[in-house]
Amino acid sequence: MSKQHSKVAYQVMWNRLISVVEEQAQALVRTAFSTSVREAGDLSAGVYDVDGNMLAQAVTGTPGHVNAMADAVPHFIRRIGRNNIHDGDVYITNDPWEGTGHLHDITMVTPSFHDGALVGFFACTAHIVDIGGRGFGADAHSVYEEGLYIPIMKFANKGKVDETLTRIIRGNVREPDQLIGDIYALTTCNEIGHRRLVDMMAEFSLADLNGIAEFILVNSRRATLKRIAALPQQSATGEMKMDGFDRPITLKVKVSVEGDRIVSDFTGSSGLDKKGINCPLVYAKAYACYALKVAIAPEIPNNAASLAPFEINAPENSIVNALHPAPVALRHIVGHFVPDAVYDAFDKIVPGLVPAEGAGCLCNFQVSLRPRTDAPAPEDARRSEVLTFNSGGSGARPDHDGLNATAFPSGVMTMPIEATEHAGPVIIWRKELRPDSGGVGKTRGGLGQYMEVGAQEGHEFDIQAMFDRVEHPARGRRGGGAGAPTTISQDDGSAMNGKGKQFVAHGRRVVMAFPGGAGYGDPAERSVELVKRDLARGYISAETASKNYNLSAADIAEVQAAVARGDSL
Repeated sequence: MSKQHSKVAYQVMWNRLISVVEEQAQALVRTAFSTSVREAGDLSAGVYDVDGNMLAQAVTGTPGHVNAMADAVPHFIRRIGRNNIHDGDVYITNDPWEGTGHLHDITMVTPSFHDGALVGFFACTAHIVDIGGRGFGADAHSVYEEGLYIPIMKFANKGKVDETLTRIIRGNVREPDQLIGDIYALTTCNEIGHRRLVDMMAEFSLADLNGIAEFILVNSRRATLKRIAALPQQSATGEMKMDGFDRPITLKVKVSVEGDRIVSDFTGSSGLDKKGINCPLVYAKAYACYALKVAIAPEIPNNAASLAPFEINAPENSIVNALHPAPVALRHIVGHFVPDAVYDAFDKIVPGLVPAEGAGCLCNFQVSLRPRTDAPAPEDARRSEVLTFNSGGSGARPDHDGLNATAFPSGVMTMPIEATEHAGPVIIWRKELRPDSGGVGKTRGGLGQYMEVGAQEGHEFDIQAMFDRVEHPARGRRGGGAGAPTTISQDDGSAMNGKGKQFVAHGRRVVMAFPGGAGYGDPAERSVELVKRDLARGYISAETASKNYNLSAADIAEVQAAVARGDSL
């Protein structure tokens, strides 16, 4: 094949690169120690050119990781220095401002050499269960309390691992084997990406990635700009409130379509919170870009050029542009609400395109288990850290119902009960969909879920709650109803907070109801058959069917009789 490849050949290579990074991501899923990676897919993987421009990302992964990681590799190049980049190197960081937003994300970058020349980089990120400090939660007052900070540095230099670094890491975290295992899994998945890239370069007789990089970036930018140019060249503002830690937070944004770019300006949003829910700009940018890109150009692959036209501005030390040393451990809570705020504005520019508000942030909690202290504990009682990711309902879409217990915008999967209980002496007593939690509308909001959690006999625990939508449930769009709010209490009825570390005594359980997504459009326009279907499936009660959707008593009785007979609707 000639040195100047055809467009068809470049398209094949582009698809191959996407396959390469997907295999890279799947290798991480298969080898990671943390359930957050192995079961929930809270990770990202990508390939970059020699200048640090992202060329392709894995389909598996989260927008917060991938889009934030798109900006990370140039930081690595700058910090390590081009003259200090060698074959066999592996670089590491969990810097919230030069990585993906908080200390609990480890990003690894590996330079890729072919025939002795640097041709690009592979990068991957994974959320790890523990990084020391106060643990994963919002209780810290500065980033210094939130865990071990690893600046951009070499994990391996010309193939030799820095054993001093690994000893420092082991000495500062609660689950050292798990964390070191995850770091090696990240290193290995980059190596797999590198091997597949070299195979591709040999197959297509490539000495470097310059040609394919130009093809990807030029075509992606052109396609994205075409979509932006087709939009109304207008501006609109959006605003929403969220619970915050102990006071409400306002997200305010002005979205402007300006020919060759879309600008999201968060001037007017709340300032820093004193607790660890602040969001670095890199993470807010990741979700603002994602929200608009999936609305107008979802089929254009993510890379540096397709993301570049989506710009974000925010005042320094606002809630979406937290500067060091602000506490940022739960930056995902604010970051996951950024799309809802952006859509509140964008819906006024392009009506009928974006969904209603959903649960927003993940409904995560972490339990720190230990032998009971109120009485003698059994000999087999042990300490353990168990993190579980869960989801409320997503918002209804203009033409489709919202998805039940499905994370939007993060895309992170819910962890299976079996995997959670295998990670430590925790018991999930209940996990089921929450009827009537989806907002009513022409299209219905997705359902939240119920969860009830306790500890095995002989254990007590602290629970780190990471919830929102307690006071500010998802808002409907264009006449749709609100989703149900979050609730949390102990099984004796004592109230608990939506955020923060809270003690749960031996024998007690925590009862949670996660929020539903909001509805879209006038509920009077919902088809009778869909209302009957929802009633038959238990998604809505007879009262909701009658009160909100005007389903007749005869129709309700017909559905109930069909369900009793075992008929399907």
